[in-house]
Amino acid sequence: MSYSTQQIRNVALAGHPGAGKTSLFEALLHAGGAIQTAGTIERGSTVSDFDPMEKQRGHSIDAAIASTDHAGIHLNLIDTPGYPDFRGPTLSALAAVETVAVVVDADTGISYGTQRMMEHAKARGLCRVIVVNKIDHPGAKLGALLDNLRETFGPEVLPLNLPAEGGKSVINCFWQSTGTSNLGPVADWHQKIIDQVVEINETVMDHYLDVGEDGLSGQELHDAFEQCLREGHLVPVCFVSARSGAGVRELLDIAEKLFPNPGE
Repeated sequence: MSYSTQQIRNVALAGHPGAGKTSLFEALLHAGGAIQTAGTIERGSTVSDFDPMEKQRGHSIDAAIASTDHAGIHLNLIDTPGYPDFRGPTLSALAAVETVAVVVDADTGISYGTQRMMEHAKARGLCRVIVVNKIDHPGAKLGALLDNLRETFGPEVLPLNLPAEGGKSVINCFWQSTGTSNLGPVADWHQKIIDQVVEINETVMDHYLDVGEDGLSGQELHDAFEQCLREGHLVPVCFVSARSGAGVRELLDIAEKLFPNPGE
């Protein structure tokens, strides 16, 4: 099947070792229908860690690419190694994508690999998305982690969705302004991210001040959001559990609606 440039999304999964990049890679492929069952590192059955040495070590050594279709878009995913010894393939993979999803372990938080990959992606002018994984772990302090992410990487770090039901699900806070999450009312974060998005585009900002949020079209918000991503004015945070599937399909929806394509 052929795809137009507008239908393609190229995303690299990067981050610190053990954050769950490969598990998320599997979960996204499964949610998109590319594979019938998500493999596991423990069983050595993942799509990306197919080399015998990778199976023996239990971590990625080289970058691996796979794709899935979702809602009319073709998503190319690159699973990259986290260990510094194998960072060469990771850095090479960044040349092939428009967006880098930096995966963060909800248990251990910001690590050296998190900071390095955020720096590399920023230096290359790539769109950056932070994906907090393992949100269903009982000891995960997600509110403190989000605060730490904002302190470390700046106020442009804002959530697109929030964990709910103790990490069993997520609730959108960009397109949605009502509801309650594990981190408090959705309305508070919704207002912050809308304000951040509209201020990047003078035309959208003027229209927003004139008519309010309800008067903005979906296309206006989409275009302003993409501009924010490309210019580093916004680093969105998405919450997931690769193992339980919480937030995974929502991440596919976000990639389809908001991530840039190669022609933009």
